[in-house]
Amino acid sequence: MGGMEKKDGGRPAHGESLSARLGLYDAIVRAGLAKLDGDNVIRRIWAGDHTVWKPDPTEIANRLGWLHVAESMRGHLAEIEELTVSIRREGYTHALLLGMGGSSLAPEVFSRTFGHKEGFLQLDVLDSTDPDTVLGHASRLDLRKTLLIVSTKSGTTVEPLSFFKYFFNLVLDTVGPQEAGRHFIAITDPGSRLLEMAQRYRFRHAFVNDPNIGGRYSALSYFGLVPARLIGLDLETLLDRARMAACDAGGGKGPLPSSNDAARLGVILGELAGVGRDKVTLVASKEIGSFGDWVEQLIAESTGKEGRGILPVVGEPLGDLRSYGGDRVFVHLRMEGDETNDLALHGLARLGHPVIVLRLRDRYDLGGQFFLWEMAVAVAGVCLGINPFDQPDVESAKELARRVTADFQTKGRLPALTPVLEAGGIRVYGDIRAGTPGEALNRFLAQGQGGAYIALQAYVPSNAETDQALLGLRAALRDRFGKATTVGYGPRFLHSTGQLHKGDAGKGLFMQLTAEATGNAGIPDEAGSPRSSLTFGILKEAQALGDRQALLDGGRKVIRFHLGRDVIGGLRKLREALG
Repeated sequence: MGGMEKKDGGRPAHGESLSARLGLYDAIVRAGLAKLDGDNVIRRIWAGDHTVWKPDPTEIANRLGWLHVAESMRGHLAEIEELTVSIRREGYTHALLLGMGGSSLAPEVFSRTFGHKEGFLQLDVLDSTDPDTVLGHASRLDLRKTLLIVSTKSGTTVEPLSFFKYFFNLVLDTVGPQEAGRHFIAITDPGSRLLEMAQRYRFRHAFVNDPNIGGRYSALSYFGLVPARLIGLDLETLLDRARMAACDAGGGKGPLPSSNDAARLGVILGELAGVGRDKVTLVASKEIGSFGDWVEQLIAESTGKEGRGILPVVGEPLGDLRSYGGDRVFVHLRMEGDETNDLALHGLARLGHPVIVLRLRDRYDLGGQFFLWEMAVAVAGVCLGINPFDQPDVESAKELARRVTADFQTKGRLPALTPVLEAGGIRVYGDIRAGTPGEALNRFLAQGQGGAYIALQAYVPSNAETDQALLGLRAALRDRFGKATTVGYGPRFLHSTGQLHKGDAGKGLFMQLTAEATGNAGIPDEAGSPRSSLTFGILKEAQALGDRQALLDGGRKVIRFHLGRDVIGGLRKLREALG
């Protein structure tokens, strides 16, 4: 089942290469590439032609700065280095990034993939309003030696601003008013509210990003590069790999689509989604596993709209070959020398599933992968006939959460939901009749139509034990129902897959998992003030309620399991109910 095979011997010197076994879909992809070539799509993208996607330039013409960022950022490396040198000289040992979605995912990839070089800072990322998670970071860090990175493109995103107010008060209490501001830096867009705050609270520095780069396309801008350098990455090498990928993707006098890996990947994803293979399952070498979380946001927020979408399936363990329906495409992100998943993917290809392999020579090839995937998703948007740079449905859940929060601040209580049943320490909410939570789960999932997927929305504390319990549950769901599964911690996933959940064809089955927090923390009404009219626990609950209502308003199927204080036990019971 060949098709578009590129042998290893033809691999470019810098380490990027793509091979694909497409079987019966080879002709569809070849036709898509021919159309891309005939319409001069790649050249038009590089020329900034918004009509490649839509006749209206809104949120397209001003979102193409990522095409040239690998080149333009070279002129800003000295600014990043100056900050890094001063931070290290003053004895800082840790950095905590306060962000969500596009501002947090690339830094998390760098931290998890590279760790931190000796003498540089150890980086943690806070992108959850879960109070136990917030308190955990606060208790672990020595704030005298910690740099806080407030990272938000708009400067108005509620989560990072809430994190800032909370941690500013802690730093203020620790080092005093004269030094508190110097423990903070900002990364944001020109004219944002955060720039005003950085000046007011005397931040050490503010990095002003190119406003023509959307959040999910910002990995190679200040949003990704500042944290990357603080942990010791060689930014010139990272950008060099990205520049090579940009050249291969048609930058300047680049190749035609037939020899352009980014274009080929984009056409494969877009054209196969159009014929029902719309679940892109990423299988990555362990060393670069966290890269999948970044790809997940890029695909989900870029393609899930106008009733069309590509579902990224990240972190789902490979199962029996018979576990998969005919809606999958497999993409293998393979580090050189890693044969761990080769046999399983070979078997899937033999069964007729499209399998794509992207080979990386070393971790710095992620620089090229960032660009390759950005271009590929832009091209997939052309194939699907959508604008990959807007996110029209993200705001719906935010607005509903804001209403819930405002009602709480006015009335002192959240809206009350009535459970349909309560048993075994689990409360169930939804339009379902059942005698036990397990029965409710099975009846809910039996509603899935062809092409359905199961999304676990985990509004619970993120830790290794919960990760494993969720992994076991999703594998059991996949094996029992033969459907793709995803897991997202809330509210983090709202800035990642939230757009897809509300903007795609509506075949998702959404399982909200909530729990009681063991602690809570007040969000100051204003940084530096002790007054607080909202807690992280209330904000998180408001976000869960808002997203649930947004899904229901969009005609999606939703069930909620409240697990109380025993998250692991509750997840185990749900898994056991699957038989």
